[in-house]
Amino acid sequence: MTDFAALYDQLYPRIFAYVRLRCGDTAAAEDLTSQVFARALAALDSYHSEKASFATWLFSIAHNAVNNHYRAQAIRRWLPWEAVERHPHPDPVPEECALQNETRRELLEALSNLSPRERGLLALKFGGGLSNIEIAEVLGLNPNQVGVILYRAVDRLRERLAGKEIQYG
Repeated sequence: MTDFAALYDQLYPRIFAYVRLRCGDTAAAEDLTSQVFARALAALDSYHSEKASFATWLFSIAHNAVNNHYRAQAIRRWLPWEAVERHPHPDPVPEECALQNETRRELLEALSNLSPRERGLLALKFGGGLSNIEIAEVLGLNPNQVGVILYRAVDRLRERLAGKEIQYG
């Protein structure tokens, strides 16, 4: 149990970031992240380290929990664009706030042109901090496929954002 507590402390921020990117609502993300760890604890005896790392196994549970959440609501959605605009960086000066909001709007507009699959992979990569191999294990893909999809998605974002300085801070 102590080991699980240490893994919880280590992986909670990454799982929460991934779930938050997928659902767009902090309260729902907190609930879903708690469900992920509760399911993992309940199914701990079914985890086999020779099949996947614990983090990969946990992200698989998180991926399924988010999908089940939307299936239960009978809707499929992504991070609402307005939600990001409502959550500016803490204590920015007004000029920075305006610039950040415009930057977020441009980035989110570019992201909206990607497929749900591409956005999901980007969320696992950058929200969850998973490697291509881990993403492949979570989604049942070939690591090379993941690399190609991510490369093309980032390249499409780069093209859409060409000439615009995207900065977060």
